[in-house]
Amino acid sequence: MKTSLNTIAACLIPVFIAVGSSVLGGNVPRLGAAAETGDPRFSSFDLQIRQNALRMLREGRDTFRYDTFGDEAYWGGQLQLHQAIANTSPEALLGLGLKVDVAALPPPLIAQLTRGQVDLDDPAVTLALLQLNAVVGVTGFFRDNSLRSIGLQCAVCHSTVDWSFSAPGIPAGSIGHRLDGWANRDLNVGAIIALAPTLTPLTDLLKIVDPSITDAQVRDVLHSWGPGKFDAELILDGKTVNPHTGLSAATLIPPAFGLAGVNNHTWTGAWGTVTYWNAFVANLELHGQGTFFDPRLDDAAQFPIAAASGFGHSRNEPDLVTAKLPALHFYQLAIPAPKPPTGSFDEAAAARGAELFAGKADCARCHVEPITSEPGWNLHTAAEICIDDFQANRAPDHRYRTSPLNGLWTHQKGGFYHDGRFPTLLDVVNHYDQCFTLGLTAPEKQDLAQYLLSLPNAQEE
Repeated sequence: MKTSLNTIAACLIPVFIAVGSSVLGGNVPRLGAAAETGDPRFSSFDLQIRQNALRMLREGRDTFRYDTFGDEAYWGGQLQLHQAIANTSPEALLGLGLKVDVAALPPPLIAQLTRGQVDLDDPAVTLALLQLNAVVGVTGFFRDNSLRSIGLQCAVCHSTVDWSFSAPGIPAGSIGHRLDGWANRDLNVGAIIALAPTLTPLTDLLKIVDPSITDAQVRDVLHSWGPGKFDAELILDGKTVNPHTGLSAATLIPPAFGLAGVNNHTWTGAWGTVTYWNAFVANLELHGQGTFFDPRLDDAAQFPIAAASGFGHSRNEPDLVTAKLPALHFYQLAIPAPKPPTGSFDEAAAARGAELFAGKADCARCHVEPITSEPGWNLHTAAEICIDDFQANRAPDHRYRTSPLNGLWTHQKGGFYHDGRFPTLLDVVNHYDQCFTLGLTAPEKQDLAQYLLSLPNAQEE
């Protein structure tokens, strides 16, 4: 027998998340104890630093996972997306790549899911999951058990879940423990936005460059993105297709881990640093209520929509974004690139690949270890890496970033490069072999691919 909404609602319990001093490692003395005993290892300012680190980790994680920055005024208030979500089943939403945090589910509901007693075709179950705050990166706003609006967070694109939970009828990797910073390559962002009853606010922006465009055509554009992709520049320049490839102008969702020491965040890193991109996304992509300044967007030739809309000079009161940026930045830089599972790559081949990486293949010239990008200005022209310049020209400096390679094994789905144009790592290696006339043999290419899958080195502690 399937569980009703009332049964699930009865299971709703508060979920409290606490971050203790253990986040900094088991060998660090408790800050309170150090302060009380006058531990000579800590000066007064040392304690302030450590206390600040703990606070920023906690606040940054909460912002990354749960803060909407007031964007529910757009997703719910303008697009009315909550109306579509309220009538969509969990099965359909999981099929669109949304994830569920198992830690937010009460034990009775977990047991019912495990026994296959929850009706995953019932939109009422979607509402129950939103009331539990269990849908990763999505917040429902309720009044009298009625969904009144919906907001999105950083985590909707830049988190997924592990495969720790399995149950009948639930796709593997749909419900599990959060993996912050991992790119959700299952997430069909465009299809989710296209569920909205009205796209008028987005269509009106695109009319700046194409006065004849309709809501139906905008939905077609959104559906063209596909799983794991998002077009951040669409609302700046209105371009929808790469004329060189004939593919959608959308790019793959990048990971948000392993960014410490890396200068730029985005595929066309000329947009700026990690914290710049946080401000850009919170204000312009999530449509949060904050302050954002970038006069480069005043260039009407390159960014006709942004220039006409004044996106480079956004200001809202109250500002719900700016105060959150420092801790958000701190938390993201603390997210490590995950090491590959034991047995997921050929260790002997990877060892040979490591020598090629630093030697014959010359990868380390740009992918400087251990950050596997260039320290400093890590940007290159399209000609330097033998590809078209379409996506680079949508960014202010017309260049591509040297993408970090650590954790590459986590985002193989959807292909490689900014737009997934290379289906496999071997295709990437072949591209560079031709581009730079490296003269790699077929076995050497395989070894190099295995080394890339081993990063960060799984044997290092």
